[in-house]
Amino acid sequence: MQLGYVSAILPELTLEENLAFAASVGYDCLEVMCWPPGKAERRYAGVTHLNVDTLTTAEISRIQDLQQQYGVRISALGYYPNPLVADEAEAKVYTDHLRALIDAAAALEVFCVTTFVGRDKDRTIEAQWPRFLATWRPIVAHAAAKNVRIGIENCPMRFTKDEWPGGTNLAISPAVWERMWADIPDAHWGLNYDPSHFILQHMDYTLPFRQYPERMIHIHAKDARIDVEKRNHHGVFSHPNLWHTPKIPGLGDVDWGRFVGYLRETGYDGAVCVEVEDRTFEGSLSKRQAALRQSYAYLRPFVF
Repeated sequence: MQLGYVSAILPELTLEENLAFAASVGYDCLEVMCWPPGKAERRYAGVTHLNVDTLTTAEISRIQDLQQQYGVRISALGYYPNPLVADEAEAKVYTDHLRALIDAAAALEVFCVTTFVGRDKDRTIEAQWPRFLATWRPIVAHAAAKNVRIGIENCPMRFTKDEWPGGTNLAISPAVWERMWADIPDAHWGLNYDPSHFILQHMDYTLPFRQYPERMIHIHAKDARIDVEKRNHHGVFSHPNLWHTPKIPGLGDVDWGRFVGYLRETGYDGAVCVEVEDRTFEGSLSKRQAALRQSYAYLRPFVF
């Protein structure tokens, strides 16, 4: 396995500066954010460390040379919009950019894209299933043609007033994943799996990779802490931010020794990328870099 981090937490650094910082800490890889340049729509979004819309042959060579220079590879090109948003014109902007990411991943020989399936939060899963299929069948087919694998993150995306109550991601549970894979049975797509989202949902966070090892394309290392007293006060159907806090690895409820032990037994040998969404470390660039250093020191004995 290779230990890396998600570049969204260091938006003010360039791609080369991120690669240099990753190398200085000891990280093996980097999930590189590839949003279209512009204003961020939410925290950790809108980060462009690699602009796929202006990717020339010379730039591809430069990026490949940088990976060799610093000894840090790009594990995936990341972009996390809502391709099933109610406004179909807006959704097309997202799906068009996803296709551009797939093309870029093939050109860069990264062969992995990480993203969200999306969801219309005001409609049931059943009601929007035909649109899900119409949107994702051609995207997955395009990825297969380019030999690129798509890792779908399992975050419920129910954390802001704009995402409440249904969330903006369908791919939140094994029941939904199984239906997706049955209806689009292509090996070029699976999970960018994050255990913290199963902590939120009170589910066994080791079951997904034990049950679907062939669908593990990429892994996020993020922790979460449940405040049991606050949960008991507000209830599990209240807003998650009332009793749920994202943390860096080792400061939440994930047993990382158990997690990586099971993951290793399944034969997974891909990237495990730290995703920092811990507000404790967000005050400055130096604090966010400290979060990545601390996460590295904690996880490296497990991930090697």
